[in-house]
Amino acid sequence: MQNWAPPCLPCLLGKWLILLCLAAISFCASPLSAQQMSPVDATTLDGKVMCGYQAWFRCPDDGTHSAWQHWSRRPTITPQSLTFQMWPDLSEFTPSEKYAVPGMKYPDGTPAYLYSSVHQQTIERHFQWMQQYGIDGVFVQRFLVNLRQPSFDTILEHVRTSAQDTGRTFAVCYDLSGYPADRIVSRLTDDWKQLCDERKVTRDERYLDHNGLPVVFIWGLYPDRFSADVANQLIDFFHEEGPYRATVIGGVPPDWRTENDQRWAAAFRKLDVISPWNVGNVEMRDGKKIAHTRVWQKDFAAAQEAGAKFLPVVYPGFNWTNLKGPRAERDTIPRRDGEFFWEQFVAAKKLGGGMAYVAMFDEVDEATAIFKVTNDPPFEANCATYEGLPSDWYLRLTGEAAKMIRGETPLSERIPIRP
Repeated sequence: MQNWAPPCLPCLLGKWLILLCLAAISFCASPLSAQQMSPVDATTLDGKVMCGYQAWFRCPDDGTHSAWQHWSRRPTITPQSLTFQMWPDLSEFTPSEKYAVPGMKYPDGTPAYLYSSVHQQTIERHFQWMQQYGIDGVFVQRFLVNLRQPSFDTILEHVRTSAQDTGRTFAVCYDLSGYPADRIVSRLTDDWKQLCDERKVTRDERYLDHNGLPVVFIWGLYPDRFSADVANQLIDFFHEEGPYRATVIGGVPPDWRTENDQRWAAAFRKLDVISPWNVGNVEMRDGKKIAHTRVWQKDFAAAQEAGAKFLPVVYPGFNWTNLKGPRAERDTIPRRDGEFFWEQFVAAKKLGGGMAYVAMFDEVDEATAIFKVTNDPPFEANCATYEGLPSDWYLRLTGEAAKMIRGETPLSERIPIRP
């Protein structure tokens, strides 16, 4: 038998420090509440705050691409070639998700990294953030000009898995930008048939439905891009009885309601959900840029008259000087610590429609991202930041706004939380 001896004071202090650290870690981990753990109701668009999900960022050696796609205007990357305006916060990312940026370092001297949208763990992380902050899900972009790239199919599969794992919802958003007008209908409808028949995406329990049909978002229904015949053919295809029928959201111009071309006016009013693009649409008030939302009441009424829902677009700010050059500085829309963002949610809530579309979750090219962005980007990058606010500030604001939109919390003209 060993003789008992009292433990030494340094040992006790060490154990106490370990216990304190474990308690701090447990506290900071902030386990998900029962409400956050509950799956989002994927049977309706009502009560939803959905985000656009670009997922178009690629890095060399990510297994799908050999260039810094959407990070740089060239296959290589330099401070002069950057096309994005906000540097994502990768502090939570694993080593396999981070791609070293040659010649750039963070202010503390450590190597700078970016991420690839095709990485399964990164998409899973983004969806975990949505779950943690109470964001319902995403409209995942499918750009017609990029459908030949297998990586977009890979991303859609990762989105499906991540939505299942986190109880979020998702739907496909076709972006028509830059695609030849005479091929839009055939390309889009062929892809939708393939998604329905072969990959059975719309049968996924996490795929968003509305009025008993899968939701499809068609963005870019603009009269200056192609004829009204194209728009009508697309909408009619999705309204035909059969396996490809869907509830159609249309991404339309802000002046859709006053369109003079009667064929286009008719096409807009055949949509099931009307969503005018509002990014960059501002007015000056008291020396500040304010999102132009005063037309929403008339838009909402016109949509109702046509038998459609109205899905307002809200965004946190705007900046694309790295993408467009110094002369684009005049286009910058300051975030005002989140007030610009919150004012739009208040306007959306007052409509009574019970839904909103956030542009965007991950769009750092135009600085409309709401996900985690670092306040300490590389000096060479000339990036905008959240100006000292926590990197999750806009995720928190979106989650708070979602509760307000759903009626879980009362309308608040001012931001109800603090950084």
